[in-house]
Amino acid sequence: MVGLNELSKQVAPPRGASRGISRVDATASRDRAPSARRKPPPIRRWPLRTAGAFACLYLALSVTADLSEPIKPIPADVGTDPAKAALGRMLFHDIRLSKDNTISCASCHDLPTGGDDGKIVSLGVAEARGAINSPTVYNAAFNFKQFWDGRADTLHQQIDGPVQSAIEMASLWPDVLGKLYQDDQYPALFEALYSDGITRPNAKDAIAEFLRSLTTPNSPFDRWLTGEAAALTAHERQGYELFKFYGCVSCHQGANVGGNMFQVFGVINEYFKRRGNITEADMGRYNITGNEADIHAFKVPSLRMAAHTAPYLHDGSAATLRDAVDAMFEFQLGRDAPEEDKEAIVAFIKTLAGESEELAQ
Repeated sequence: MVGLNELSKQVAPPRGASRGISRVDATASRDRAPSARRKPPPIRRWPLRTAGAFACLYLALSVTADLSEPIKPIPADVGTDPAKAALGRMLFHDIRLSKDNTISCASCHDLPTGGDDGKIVSLGVAEARGAINSPTVYNAAFNFKQFWDGRADTLHQQIDGPVQSAIEMASLWPDVLGKLYQDDQYPALFEALYSDGITRPNAKDAIAEFLRSLTTPNSPFDRWLTGEAAALTAHERQGYELFKFYGCVSCHQGANVGGNMFQVFGVINEYFKRRGNITEADMGRYNITGNEADIHAFKVPSLRMAAHTAPYLHDGSAATLRDAVDAMFEFQLGRDAPEEDKEAIVAFIKTLAGESEELAQ
């Protein structure tokens, strides 16, 4: 771990600047001279069983995540139902969920390449152009809301959006269910898992269960958090300290490194005034609440798979991670930083990507 004392040799912050969350340097405590009259404590000989218990406790703590850090590791197991997730996976990849049988959920959320489609905006049925950048579906289970504007509270609720949207799948659920009934496999698979067989709630439940299974634990950063010091390079560790120092961690923290709050885009400098041509999607959370304070407010995206999900921002306007970092410094922080600091932050963000059987090997 690069401490703040070491970091200060590389970055000299302005007086009073916040350094984020840091460990307390134990060596900074006042030295206390031992009393000359004080006798050394007697040596206590612990019973073998007690000593063994302490040893086990020490080993357990040594592999436990550092709870003082604002970013937490992704759980290795989120407790999904494997059979339901397997059915949901079939539905996720089934083009018959779309009106014209041309696109599936996987068309806009390609799992082997990062859970999105690498486009500025996705294309729906009949090449209909989407209104907003498609986020990754990896780790969506950890988001407090779904969609950029947070209009769905749960993964289960979220599924109706793309299936019924005129610019995405453009389907009606009765039509989708009719196609599933005619399939050779689906009726038996549904009946084995749900007493009422193929229904809209059951189809959504299976897809949601599959989405819950799409987590990416064991990233280099998570391994570092849990005690594997060599999991990060010195450059990457410095990037994490700078990520905290500049305040990026104010919005990007927790297990998902984001996804747990709304934030206005253009807090310091007006992004939309400069870009122009404001669309309905640009209004963000305001479209849901009608509250003026929510104009241009969006769910803060997770950075967990950011290494694989270019382009970035809700409008896909940042082609690279470095472009996204530049935009955050200009529009959210209202400050600049040395090139080497930004490059270190990018290096850190890349360490957040973890593992999944669905990712291309």
